[in-house]
Amino acid sequence: MGGTLEELRKAIRENRWTRSTAGLADGYVQTNLVVLKRQLAFDFLLFCQRNEKACPVLDVTDAGSFIPELTAPGADLRTDLPKYRVYERGILVSEPDSITDLWEEDFVAFLLGCSFTFERALLAHEIPVRHIEEGVNVPMFHTNLPCRQSGLFKGTMVVSMRPIPANQAAAAVQITARSPKSHGAPVHIGNPEQIGILDVNNPDFGDRVTIKADEIPVFWACGVTPQAAAIASKPDFMITHAPGHMFITDLKDTDLEL
Repeated sequence: MGGTLEELRKAIRENRWTRSTAGLADGYVQTNLVVLKRQLAFDFLLFCQRNEKACPVLDVTDAGSFIPELTAPGADLRTDLPKYRVYERGILVSEPDSITDLWEEDFVAFLLGCSFTFERALLAHEIPVRHIEEGVNVPMFHTNLPCRQSGLFKGTMVVSMRPIPANQAAAAVQITARSPKSHGAPVHIGNPEQIGILDVNNPDFGDRVTIKADEIPVFWACGVTPQAAAIASKPDFMITHAPGHMFITDLKDTDLEL
């Protein structure tokens, strides 16, 4: 979808764009969303600090505020994502396109870095990004990589996967390592079973993509990890983005590069 950032955000707000945001808003930082009641906010913030690879914090709203003052002060987190997920005691109960009617005065919203942000740099170095080529969502997987617990929050890491030509894998590591607030360098390269993924062609979230004969699967920490934590930890109520349906900020990709 073309147009300015403001036009894109308006299209999302008006439900004219309801698909994955992969490849959208070229050059702008995309983020994951987590919304919790204030009483759980500190424990979740500590969970993010202890698991920064998967949960790099870019913005936290004041209690009751749905405006991300640091990253997009003209936006509304209740409407400006294509799709949300609502969890109650660890169970996914709905996937609305707006959370305006669910918003409460003690909600705190967290925006976490997303690997969509570094894809522009990969493409600029002629490293393929298969889910963008194929027009689908990035494949994401549960792993056996443990997260460090904080209060209620626990679980294992979720990763995103991109097939990378073997002769470009080292370059992909170097390029993405420059963006630690967008998950940084991969957490695993090669054999998926070593991190608990039994079938790389059957993702837990997102879509299957083609892996060519000369390519190896490369795995990055993923901001869907808090959703795995919601399932494992069972907070009474938690709202997140739907996997691949991110919030697009006013920040530029280069703002997060080292």
